[in-house]
Amino acid sequence: MKGLLRSAAVQATLGWILGVYIRLMLITIRWRHENAECFDPVLAADTGAIGLHWHGRVPICLAIAPPWWRKITKALVSPSGDGEFVARALAMNGCATIRISSAKKGDAAKARQAVAGLREASNWVAGGGGLIVTPDGPRGPNEVIAAGALQIAKRAGQPIFLLGIAANPAIQLDTWDKVMIAAPFGRGAVVWDGPHHVPEDADAEAIEALIVELSAKLSAATRRAEVLVGRGPRPTAASRAH
Repeated sequence: MKGLLRSAAVQATLGWILGVYIRLMLITIRWRHENAECFDPVLAADTGAIGLHWHGRVPICLAIAPPWWRKITKALVSPSGDGEFVARALAMNGCATIRISSAKKGDAAKARQAVAGLREASNWVAGGGGLIVTPDGPRGPNEVIAAGALQIAKRAGQPIFLLGIAANPAIQLDTWDKVMIAAPFGRGAVVWDGPHHVPEDADAEAIEALIVELSAKLSAATRRAEVLVGRGPRPTAASRAH
């Protein structure tokens, strides 16, 4: 069964279905953007930038398109079978991909591929390109940023923007990433947080601290987006006062 799901014909079909779906979500959902103006300096200066959103929001990821797609953008996607149909879906919607995944310890071939992918992504962003990353994919843990995204920002010397995305009505599947499947013609929100920078001299300890800090901020932006579409607890008068 696993082999069948990863066959070229099935991957092409799944890619087409997902590509149509994510485009449909962009054009039928009433999207609201909060704090998107934080991205304006990047557009004005035509510099590179990295956008992070959680893996579970891939089906509604084109919500970021109206502001972000004004910049030539690629997405970081795993070379796995699961990543293949995601790459096909994004390509249908005009977004090229860079295929990269973390290497398992002791796998020299995959380690070389990972290094090459990091170099390609870093050079792309340093040259002024936009890069979209699901930093907890492809295997998790859920809502924890992997170090690779921060290493790219460090090497490229360009800012990170955190993108919290939510829609309603929608269901969340019982998958490791709690993937959100939205219904058309609902409400959606994208909450922008940034820019954030990774210092050029950041060592392993500094990167770990940034992982904790930015993971919490990206989750907070995602929860805020959920509140904006009516999926989360609304703030009380006391919390608004603070």
